[in-house]
Amino acid sequence: MVVAALVQGAGDDPLGTALSLTVPTDYKNLIEDAGTTCPEVSPNLLAALLTQESGFNPKTSSPVGAQGIAQFMPSTWETHGIDGNSDGKRDVWDPQDAIPSAAKYLCDIAKDVGDVPGNKQNNMLAAYNAGSSAVHKYGGVPPYKETQNYVRSINALADVPSGGKVTTTEQAATAINAASDELGTPYSWGGGNASGPSNGSCCSPNGSSGKSIKGFDCSGLTLYAYAKAGITLPRTAAQQYAASEPVKPGQKRPGDLVFFGSSPTSIHHVAIYVGGGYMIEAPRPGTSVRFSRIDSMSDLYAIARPVRHANKEI
Repeated sequence: MVVAALVQGAGDDPLGTALSLTVPTDYKNLIEDAGTTCPEVSPNLLAALLTQESGFNPKTSSPVGAQGIAQFMPSTWETHGIDGNSDGKRDVWDPQDAIPSAAKYLCDIAKDVGDVPGNKQNNMLAAYNAGSSAVHKYGGVPPYKETQNYVRSINALADVPSGGKVTTTEQAATAINAASDELGTPYSWGGGNASGPSNGSCCSPNGSSGKSIKGFDCSGLTLYAYAKAGITLPRTAAQQYAASEPVKPGQKRPGDLVFFGSSPTSIHHVAIYVGGGYMIEAPRPGTSVRFSRIDSMSDLYAIARPVRHANKEI
């Protein structure tokens, strides 16, 4: 997420020290201060983790009982929660306590898994998600799909460089036109790149192979469409969400990306909003690029606007 000297000893892909992610104003100073707790944690990494965990909602709770902006389980909070604002209370629902507690907990985890081979930041993030014991057991990021997506998504979000600007309406129109030109192109699992449709790969969760099909999967179509507008998106839907700026549903505009899933790590589909309640998408094996209603799927998670960067491709 972040770059530079602060994390030189932290691993293979050091993260920078400048907070380049967009965060709520109320939490900016908290994140910048807590993001220097130890070399393995940086402001961008911490901001990306909070984005992933709660979307900066300090009142959220999960079905399994995780609480607050950093999604602490009660037992973990009892052990690792701190009184960050020195008001005499350790309150998991108070970001002034929870944000510095999350940074301290990450630092504690980094020490706990410090002898595990591989990238130290990845191991630390995996341990935050799945527990240190799982990282020790598997000698690195465990083979859990949720945890692997969690690590990838946070890294993609944290690696957003400073100076990014959301897409212009002209770029959005270019992306929509590019996608519309592909109406009828077959769906191909793993298919599509910045140059256009391509043969895909094997295999989708239901076993469908795209090796013999030249076309697009959902994120291949959005990647291609925005490449025509001069904007580089990451390859997967979850990574594209991490590299975009969320917008409120009432503020969506044509060209925004529409994401489906139950959390940032479980996003399984992405499409381009075209207006009037419709989106253009590469839906699933056996179909082709088409227009669909935005409410044709029941698990709409978020709408986000791609961010363009002058200095670095994501």
